[in-house]
Amino acid sequence: MDLWDVVANRLYYSIFHAVSALLIKDGHNVSTHKGTLVMFGQHYVKTGIFPTDASKLYIKLQTMREKSDYNCVYVTTADEMQPLFEPVREFIAKVGSLIKE
Repeated sequence: MDLWDVVANRLYYSIFHAVSALLIKDGHNVSTHKGTLVMFGQHYVKTGIFPTDASKLYIKLQTMREKSDYNCVYVTTADEMQPLFEPVREFIAKVGSLIKE
């Protein structure tokens, strides 16, 4: 259906909710999208649990989601979105393993 802006939204929210669950599991209180991103960087990227590439992916998807949700002329494409599927899967798998610990 070529609704790649919806894909950007869903990929972002999959990471956002996974990170939110991890933060809750570890006793961190967040209430905003920006706060979740900041806490992720502070507690999981700066400490070396996640590489900086994970933070870059999170930021990229957040930006794409915001553009696709709030900018009527922004359009994402299959070429732009499909390469992100595997990194998002890996990101979520790592969060899942940390939650299980």
